[in-house]
Amino acid sequence: MAKEARRPGRGSGKPTPVRRNKAAPAERFPPPKPPRKTAKNTEKVVFDAAPTAAEEPRTFRLGVVPGATPGKWIDAWKQRMPRVPLELVPIDVATQRAAIDGVDAALVRLPLTDSSLHVIPLYDEVPVVVAAIDSHLMAADELAIADLESEVVIGLTDDVLGPLDLAGTVPSSFAALPTDEAIATAATGVGIVIVPMSLARMHHRKDADHRILRDGPSSTVALVWPRERTTPDVDTFVGIVRGRTANSSR
Repeated sequence: MAKEARRPGRGSGKPTPVRRNKAAPAERFPPPKPPRKTAKNTEKVVFDAAPTAAEEPRTFRLGVVPGATPGKWIDAWKQRMPRVPLELVPIDVATQRAAIDGVDAALVRLPLTDSSLHVIPLYDEVPVVVAAIDSHLMAADELAIADLESEVVIGLTDDVLGPLDLAGTVPSSFAALPTDEAIATAATGVGIVIVPMSLARMHHRKDADHRILRDGPSSTVALVWPRERTTPDVDTFVGIVRGRTANSSR
């Protein structure tokens, strides 16, 4: 039997046994642990998976009557729906009901009674009196119907306010005119025109001006669409009009 190696002990003069690590090599140097299995490691890669169907190109068509102002809603639509262009489709008030069937939704003027339509009133427009810039009526900040006594009121072929009960006024002796032509006529000093403020601004002229008719009839602008065609795009536009954000719940 081999003798155990010894080394000199301190102070005693006797050798001290040299300790050896008798552990097996596998215990002294254990193998590395295998990596833990994760969802990423166990996930199978499928190379023949069906591609995601591409979104079909489409356009959101919005009908708009003269004077309606959808600008801020169009800007919001472009930010929220950049892949769906919004097309403005001009429509006339006289034929707005028929025009609704050819668009996704429309900004119209009430009254419009039809049970097959969703109708959301948006805002009321005040009426104004349009006259020549040098008319005595323009001296006031606002007008009342009583101030129009003896004034000639020009009729409109595209009237949006309906029949006006203006006691003391005189109807024009010539045929009704489209709004732009009627305002041009009023600018010459021949009569006055009564329209919603947006139409007066739309047909603004340097030789004519307008004043609010505080006791005149207002005009309500509304958003409408067919009940049977309430699409996700229509819901999105309704949300924009109502002020909902992209993360808002209905």
